[in-house]
Amino acid sequence: MDPDVVMELGRQSLQLTVLLAAPILLVSLVVGLLIAMFQAATQINEMTLSFVPKLLVIALVLVWAGPWMLRLMTDFTADLFERIPGLVG
Repeated sequence: MDPDVVMELGRQSLQLTVLLAAPILLVSLVVGLLIAMFQAATQINEMTLSFVPKLLVIALVLVWAGPWMLRLMTDFTADLFERIPGLVG
């Protein structure tokens, strides 16, 4: 197998990973920032106040974006399986 092919597969894998993680990370970042601002304004320092809303929002994002994420992963995997004969020989 050519090193260029390996590098291309690695690049595609990392790109897919970033694309799949981005919605979850961005939403949790925004929710965390809003909760931190609320805690700073009200001086409430409860740890569960930041954990529970983030957990709920992440669950909602996974329900909303889950089919899209699953489609991306299955398309990438199917493409990779189709390319195996050309990569091996």
